[in-house]
Amino acid sequence: MKAWRVLVALSCLWLSGCLVTFKEPIPANESAPIPLLGEWSRTNEWGELLFLDISRAGSNLYKARTYVGSPDNLDSQEEYGFTVAHHGRRWYLSAGLPKKLGANFAIAGFELTTGNELVIYNLDVDRIQQELELGVLRGKVVAMPEGDGVLISSPLETVFAYLDDPANSDVFIEVARYQRIGQ
Repeated sequence: MKAWRVLVALSCLWLSGCLVTFKEPIPANESAPIPLLGEWSRTNEWGELLFLDISRAGSNLYKARTYVGSPDNLDSQEEYGFTVAHHGRRWYLSAGLPKKLGANFAIAGFELTTGNELVIYNLDVDRIQQELELGVLRGKVVAMPEGDGVLISSPLETVFAYLDDPANSDVFIEVARYQRIGQ
C-alpha cells in the first residue's frame, strides 16, 4: 500500500481508478494545525489496521509515515512529504504523486474533529469533469493505469475559490476517518 493513497485517501483509486491531479502543489507558506501532528489509526475496508504518523519535515513541510499492522512491518512502511493550506473554512493538503500517475500533485481536504478524528476528503472526479465541461475550471481528462482521471491546469487561486464556495461543498467525498492514538 502506498502512503500517498493513505495520506491523501485516494480511495477512488481502489474503487474506480480515477484521480483528480494538479500541475502545481500547494506552496509551503503555511503551518499545519498542531493537532494534525502525531499518530493516527484506522481499519480499512479489508479489515487491515492502518497507521499514519505525521510529523514536521522542515519549515512548513510535513511527512507522513504509513504502515500496516505494526511499525515492525518494514515491507509496508512508506514515507511521503506534503504541504498544507487553510482557505475559507477548509484545510487542504498537497502531496506529489509517483511518475506512473503523472508526477503531478493531489490535493485533498482534511478536518480535525472535536472527537480526536482526522477526516480526509477526496475530490469527486465526475463532478470535477462536469466543471471542466462547463468551463468553471481548466484542465483535461487523462488516462491513468486504473482509469481516466482529471489534470487541472487552473491556477490554485481559482481552484481554491471554487473549492471554498459553500455551493460546491458536494465536490468533497469522505474517504478516510482516522482516530488519534494514545488519547
